[in-house]
Amino acid sequence: MKAKAVILASRPGADGEPRMENFKVQEQEVVEEPPEGHVVLKTIYLSVDPYMRCRMNEDPGTDYLSAWTVGGVAEGGGVGVVLSSRGEGLSPGDVVTSFSWPWQTHAVLPASGLQKLAPAWLAERPSLALGAVGMPGLTALLGLRTGGHIEPRGGQALVVSGAAGACGHLVGQIARLEGCSKVVGVCGSATKCRVLTAELGFDAAVDYRAEDLAGQLRSACPKGVDLYFDNVGGPLSDAVIEQMNVGGHVVLCGQISQYNKDVPYPPPLPLHTQTVLQERNISRDRFLVLNYPDKHAEGLQQLASWVQSGQLKVKETIMDGIENVGAAFVSMMQGGNIGKQLVLVSPL
Repeated sequence: MKAKAVILASRPGADGEPRMENFKVQEQEVVEEPPEGHVVLKTIYLSVDPYMRCRMNEDPGTDYLSAWTVGGVAEGGGVGVVLSSRGEGLSPGDVVTSFSWPWQTHAVLPASGLQKLAPAWLAERPSLALGAVGMPGLTALLGLRTGGHIEPRGGQALVVSGAAGACGHLVGQIARLEGCSKVVGVCGSATKCRVLTAELGFDAAVDYRAEDLAGQLRSACPKGVDLYFDNVGGPLSDAVIEQMNVGGHVVLCGQISQYNKDVPYPPPLPLHTQTVLQERNISRDRFLVLNYPDKHAEGLQQLASWVQSGQLKVKETIMDGIENVGAAFVSMMQGGNIGKQLVLVSPL
């Protein structure tokens, strides 16, 4: 069986932004009958995420990510339907997901690395398994619960950067559900700001590309910032930390503004920002959702319940076609998405 695959054609290089020419589509042969313990899959959705920029480097800079191979098929989160199976517990028609899904229209994968979508209604909305009821949702929920120190009815004000992204647009809503009294999002356009406040229930939204970022933050949080969920890093985060209260907490989740730069992760902070953290006794803990596998099942159940009840609203930006995976990734890295960026490879 012929399949289309997206390979890494070249690396962006040190301090380089990803480009369309870094990716190439080519044909691959995929067997129609899987070996023992494997299944043949048709891909429905592929996920593109900021952390993948690190995998484009020869050295991804972390011990939990492997570099993509030049000339090899890229991979990430995916969801698809089983076409044929020699794997225990999986049958043709089952909708499954994996964090290590090749960027191909069809693939052969070990059954042991696949999870059937649960609860069952997710099979009718499989994109959610890559977003709100998947890794971004878990990152938002567990990041807040482990590092946010939210006190219900405690009057805390939360700021989240990258607030219109896959994780950020969920963080603000979950923070409200968990007990924050004020939720403020920082994003990169007036359109995104309107989505956050008019559709997702944020109290305020700050456009970091507009003038006077510090003044906008003071206006949105006149009593200061208690919790900061950091998806961006760089000068934006320095400006938020400058306005944090004594005893506040920073959840260090991502640093997308720094991913194209040849710097260690997490990047070093300016001396002034380090001083603010120390003098005000502000915690700044790095969060990695993979460190909490024992909390994943319960977290996904909670997220699914909130989505089904309408308490957690989901935003998605979807491109069509395997040939547009590279374009979707480049656009996402430039802030072109609202909510989770996905590629629809083949309808269910």
